[in-house]
Amino acid sequence: MEQITEFFISYTPWVITYGLIIAGLAGAFIPVIPSHLIILLGGVSHYFMLRPDSGLGIVSFVVMGLLLVGSQIFETMSGSMGSKWFGGTKWGTFGAMTGLMVGLFFAPYGFILGPLIGALAFEKLFGKQSLKEATSSGVGSAVGTLTGLLMRLIVAFVMSAYLLVDIYLLK
Repeated sequence: MEQITEFFISYTPWVITYGLIIAGLAGAFIPVIPSHLIILLGGVSHYFMLRPDSGLGIVSFVVMGLLLVGSQIFETMSGSMGSKWFGGTKWGTFGAMTGLMVGLFFAPYGFILGPLIGALAFEKLFGKQSLKEATSSGVGSAVGTLTGLLMRLIVAFVMSAYLLVDIYLLK
């Protein structure tokens, strides 16, 4: 019985840490799941379970927190920035953000189609743009949203790699 207890005490922190990192990486492919936060929670739980031997410090959490915040800001703004970059007006930008919010309910296709349709509709209805200009704004919104999702994946892998390198190599 004592051996079983010792086994669980020594391996549980690692199972939880790796489980949260893997869940965060998997969540990076599903925009509704807060993947970066899950990875950060993996580091925090690792730190609190193995405090003196965790290999993590304040710098680790500051770096991962900055990556999390930067990625969230970029991901949130990318659809509207894409619309603006492709020649959209403030209506296209607002439409892209509105379309993304509505698209959340129609995952996974809503993440791409929502900003595209939102930017197109708002440009046409409120911005009084021609169909060509409205379409350009909508395509820009979709490109921006895809760029945001790609950045989300990259940051999730960077955060996971940084956490593991910090645990094992930067003690």
